[in-house]
Formats: sequence, structure tokens, C-alpha cells
Amino acid sequence: MVLIIRATPMRALPSRRVMLCAANAMVETKIAGLRRFSQMKSDTKYEAVVVGAGPAGIAVVGNLLEQNKSPILWVDHELKAGRLNKYYREVPSNTKVKRFISYAEGVKPFVEVAKEIPTPNAYTHLKSLDQEDTCHIAQAADLCLMLTKGLDESKGVHKQLGDVSGATWSSSNSWNVTINSPDEKFPGPTTVSADLLVLCTGASPTTRPLPVDNLIDIGLDPALNPPLLAKILSSKEAQTVGVIGASHSAILVLRNLHNLASSSHPNLQALWFTRHPLRYAEERDGWILRDNTGLKGAVATWAKENLEEDVMPSSDVSKYIKKISTHTDEEAAYRRHLPSCTHIVQAVGFKQDKVPLLERNGEELQVKYNNRTAGFADKKGENVKGLYAAGIAWPEQVTDPEGNVELAVGLAKFMNYLKRVTPEWTAK
Repeated sequence: MVLIIRATPMRALPSRRVMLCAANAMVETKIAGLRRFSQMKSDTKYEAVVVGAGPAGIAVVGNLLEQNKSPILWVDHELKAGRLNKYYREVPSNTKVKRFISYAEGVKPFVEVAKEIPTPNAYTHLKSLDQEDTCHIAQAADLCLMLTKGLDESKGVHKQLGDVSGATWSSSNSWNVTINSPDEKFPGPTTVSADLLVLCTGASPTTRPLPVDNLIDIGLDPALNPPLLAKILSSKEAQTVGVIGASHSAILVLRNLHNLASSSHPNLQALWFTRHPLRYAEERDGWILRDNTGLKGAVATWAKENLEEDVMPSSDVSKYIKKISTHTDEEAAYRRHLPSCTHIVQAVGFKQDKVPLLERNGEELQVKYNNRTAGFADKKGENVKGLYAAGIAWPEQVTDPEGNVELAVGLAKFMNYLKRVTPEWTAK
């Protein structure tokens, strides 16, 4: 891929003094939070600046420490385990618990953090679960939060709340990275120097243009959160939600809608638009077919029991969900059926989040990601020094024993990728 990186009853109001005290407490809490992470020093040369603190960013920091690369400046606008923790805690994982454990034990710095945090903790909780079963994303997110907390200055990690707006490769063979922080100690953009710049900037759900207007877009993230979805949709009015896709996320949305329709939202219906039959991950001898694209775990079981052609007509699901095939003419199917919908959810993939502007010799860099080394090449095909990336926006490309090519996304997969490539990362 080629990218250019760029009427309620009135209540007595609280006294002004109480309001001011509450406001002051909020400000002090915010400032204290900023101080907790405000360790950036413009006069320090860092081994690496890591942008993003989701599961991949955490794994990058751990692997860099494993390679004795410190000090590290870790920049993120929240430093709270990314979108995994912010949006997907309510989602059942499609990953076995043992895969999260392999992530947690992937590098020595992670193991040290798990030992230092008082028990019980997120790691020991995962260890207590059935390792062959799946769990909720919340449990994996708690692990990521624990690791983020433990990877601190004592280990050579300096955390900074903020965003990286740009970076320039300098003549001294290092990256000059511009950081914008909400911290009052840094009133304007601050520039730091680093040998390596690692992008773990993440991705967000994408949507496609549809031939029908006036649909309320629920958004994939809210649709994956049952309590929030229940508030968005009326429990009394007749509403129909169109769901586009057949991925793990799409099936989760359908299951959430069915649970609402069969309980608290009796006037709710759904139209399910899909281009192809459901695809499942299959355990093979030492590997998994459709490991990154097939349905797994509880979602796969629910789909087999309720959505397959031979069972759906007799399933309770058919009272609330109607399947619309878009295989032959997708546009025509949308034009015919979407007008009967009030809401829409598109589960059609993810797009890269904003990436810092990268420059070299006063010119914007046009780069191509190498999903085997995690590095980049410029438009001439030459390696860009000291620039690397990982995570859902920059996944590894893998080929299974049958020749199927996929992009490997998941905590354990990020860890395996990084353990292989990080030892080769260099600014030279």
C-alpha cells in the first residue's frame, strides 16, 4: 500500500461555592493525571519514540526494552490501551485465553511487570481461566492497562500525553519528532530527537457510500456495546436496522439486535445484507484455516445455530432478522431494501487513523509499508531509516500452508510479529 503520510422538573441549584470546589477538584484531577505522564524532555535523545498505546504500541515498547533500547518516549492522547479498552470491553473475544497469556509472557519486561503488580491482577485472572476457552475483551483490555502502568520510568519508558503531529528525518541520522501536549508545561509544540520512530496509530471502522439517504448511522462501535445500543434504539417505536457485512463484528451486531428484539425492544427488526456465506475458522494440524477472517468462539456457535440456511427459518432469530443476499447485484439490493430501514450499521472493515506528517530533506515522504519487516520504503524503493510500524493499521502479511494470504491482527499475532522483526530495527 502506498500512502502519503499526513422538560425536566427544576431542582435547587448547588451553591456557587460547591460548584467552584467541584470544578477545582476536576481541574486538579486533570492536572495530576497530566503530571503522572509528563516526563518528556526536549534535551534528551531517545532511542525510540513510540506513537500509540493500544495493544501493538504496548508490545512495541516491551520488545524495544527486550532489545535494550531505552530511553523510550511513549506518546498517546490517553495511554489507556487504545480502542480495545475504550470501545470493545463489552465484546466477546474470538481468541482463546492462552493467546492472551502468550502475549503477556512474550517478553521479559512484561513478565517482570506481572510479578511486580500485587495479586490478584489482570494477568493472574487470565491464568485462572480455562486456557482453551474464550473470554471477554474486557479481560484482555485489563491486561493491557496493567502492562501500560507497569512499563514506567524505572524501566526506561517515559510516557507523554499528547499527539505526534509530524516528524522530520535529520542530517544527524535521527528523527526530530513534534509533539503537541495538553500539559501546561508544554504550551506549544515540543520537538524531541530519536533514533527510531514507531507508528502504532491504529484504525477505526470505515463506511461506504450507500444509495439511500436519511438512514441513522449507529456506527459499529456503539452497535458492539449492548447497553449503549439499547439506549440508542427506541424500546417502543418500530425500527429496522440494516446490518451490512458477515464478519465477526457483523455477527456480533446481529446477536446484540436479536437479544434486544426478543426482550426489551419488541418492535425492533433487522435486515442483514451479506455478499457471501458465513466463513468459519477451522482447526488444522498445528494451524488454523481462516485464522484472521473466519468466525470463532461463541459467535461462531451462535451463527451456526441461528443464521445458516438450513436452520435460520426455524430459529427464533428469523422472527426479527431477515437475510438479504447482495451477491448478484449489491447496489440493487440496497436500493430495494434499505428504504425500509430506519438505522444502519456497516461492519465492512477498518481504515487507518491519522498518521503524523513525515518529511525528509524538506519534502513530504511518500512511503510504502513492508508487512514482512515492519519497515518502510520511499518512492524509489529505498528503505526509510529508523521508521517502523505495527498494529491493526500496519499488520503482518501471512500465508497459511494452503497458500491463503491474510493480514494477522490480534494481540498474540502482534507479539509474534514484533519478536521476529524488532531485533533488526535500526536507524542506520
